[in-house]
Amino acid sequence: MTPAATPVRCPWCGDDPLYVAYHDEEWGRPNLDERHLFEMLILEGAQAGLAWITILRKREGYRAAFDGFDPERIARYDGRKTAKLLADPGIVRNRAKVAAAIGNAKAYLELREAGGSLAALALEAVGGAPRRNSPRSMADVPARTPESDALSKRLAKLGFKFVGSTIVYAWMQATGVVDDHLAGCFRKPPSAGGRQRRGA
Repeated sequence: MTPAATPVRCPWCGDDPLYVAYHDEEWGRPNLDERHLFEMLILEGAQAGLAWITILRKREGYRAAFDGFDPERIARYDGRKTAKLLADPGIVRNRAKVAAAIGNAKAYLELREAGGSLAALALEAVGGAPRRNSPRSMADVPARTPESDALSKRLAKLGFKFVGSTIVYAWMQATGVVDDHLAGCFRKPPSAGGRQRRGA
């Protein structure tokens, strides 16, 4: 019996098992659950200036430290809790990023109180449905787009921090608002459904 062929994947995930699992099971696959969207927004902000694999390795630490990314609990964090977070090796111990996570929980609750949602904002940015791009190589995958520029400005106006356009586009990719799996990657879904755009 011959061994199964190794699936063709986007090259950015390399061969680290954690990174491969993230590529295979999560990245580019639509998940518009509000708790998931909030979690990924915090993690993408934490990633700024770091490698994403660093955040993946700390993800369970973040879930424990930030109460499962419950925005109502995070919004009530005080100075004592902030000090505890800044001493926690399970997360990125950066004061600005920790403060942003707490501030973003407050901004999210205000958004929700006004009848909005992260899912609605994200989908509105891409015309109402997840967008499936057709990049042929990593050179075709942008770091930001006009859509992420606009969404970044909107989130910032609503009081969110660490939501620059590059971070926002990474968040859109991570949550499947856009699918940038390369042509030929085994995770590229069939062509039916979603909005499609050739290239990036």
